[in-house]
Amino acid sequence: MNLANRITLARIFLVPIVAFFLLVKLDVQPLTIGSYSISYNQIFALVLFILAASTDGLDGYIARKRKIVTNLGKLLDPLADKLLIGAVLISLVEMDKLDAWVAIVIISREWAVTGLRQIALLEGVVLAASKWGKWKTTIQIAMIVVILLNNLPFEFIHVPVDTIVIWAAALITVYSGIDYFVKNKTLIVESSNQPPGSAKKEVRRNV
Repeated sequence: MNLANRITLARIFLVPIVAFFLLVKLDVQPLTIGSYSISYNQIFALVLFILAASTDGLDGYIARKRKIVTNLGKLLDPLADKLLIGAVLISLVEMDKLDAWVAIVIISREWAVTGLRQIALLEGVVLAASKWGKWKTTIQIAMIVVILLNNLPFEFIHVPVDTIVIWAAALITVYSGIDYFVKNKTLIVESSNQPPGSAKKEVRRNV
């Protein structure tokens, strides 16, 4: 197994560890600074989440740079991202730090686009990540970091940045999902009329 795939697998292995620190309460006093308080569980989970999220893109870069792109990597990389984001969102809902509808919207969009990508692959088309998709991922990560920090440092100046990024993440998630489907509506129509076993030669499409 090459280095890029090992990095991707490491991101997957970090998912249950991050969820553990979020959901299992340690019998330790929280870190308190004046009126601000944060549990050590969240601190540990935040560090691991940032570590895992920072590998997103690194594995792909290494694979392309060293020309070691594999089918396993193409499968595991998007799966790792969805598992990480999904696990943290569900954990935040359980912790009453995020409304369930936000998690449902984000997770539903991710799997809907995954389904579209599978349709594209059957047609021999590789859908590259769009600029809106990249912005979506960045804002989702920023949202999770702000929530896990309990809105630090904005809490001290009473600015609800956590609420702002939650709405921003939800809106751009929906928009980027719609953007994928609108730009690839012909692909869906073609696939609905395409008999099995007649896939086209693979091409790469930027959306």
